[in-house]
Amino acid sequence: MNKVYKNAEEALKGVKNDMTFMLGGFGLGGIPENSITELVNLGITGLTCISNNAGVDDFGLGLLLKKHQIKKMISSYVGENKEFERQMLSGELEVDLVPQGTLAERIRAGGAGIPAFFVPAGYGTEVAEGKEVREYDGKMHLLEKWLKADFAFVKAWKGDTHGNLIFRHTANNFNNMMAMAGKITIAEVEELVPAGELDPNQVHTPGIFVQRIFKGTNYEKRIEQRTTR
Repeated sequence: MNKVYKNAEEALKGVKNDMTFMLGGFGLGGIPENSITELVNLGITGLTCISNNAGVDDFGLGLLLKKHQIKKMISSYVGENKEFERQMLSGELEVDLVPQGTLAERIRAGGAGIPAFFVPAGYGTEVAEGKEVREYDGKMHLLEKWLKADFAFVKAWKGDTHGNLIFRHTANNFNNMMAMAGKITIAEVEELVPAGELDPNQVHTPGIFVQRIFKGTNYEKRIEQRTTR
């Protein structure tokens, strides 16, 4: 099975309106920049996007929000995007805010085939509305359901032609678990090497979870919040 595609345009064949997507990364680190650009170019709408962050106004998922391509966001931290805030407060955008640890575990559960689990986070808040509650060890827990996606878009530092991936630093956040939870996982990488060149002990995501891979270009790698002293 050939998993290598020429570019994002070729790799994203089959994406269409009203699908559910996962997009990896943490802040602006490790986001699938090439795939997001292609989604913008395709102009598809009605999307449900699962991502820890919502990008910033002019980069990352902010580009899709700006063009009103996203119908619903399932996220943890969205405080850096004014357009996101405007759409949410105006009712243009459906939003499901999830505690960060719960979001990560719901994605991991989707990849592991675990349909639901109990967590204490969110009990006694709006997060608990409409959810089953049980007591364990004297503490109340909420029933949370797995998350899965039609396509998972991830970005890795290195990958090989079999789809094995290595992430760097914070880019490992969410990319690894999302790669397991997509029906089709598309990986874009900075370096694409022949099978056998990666040290198996360094591989984060085995190629069995990746259906398509391509070498990305023109990465900006923006900094979300620059702090100096």
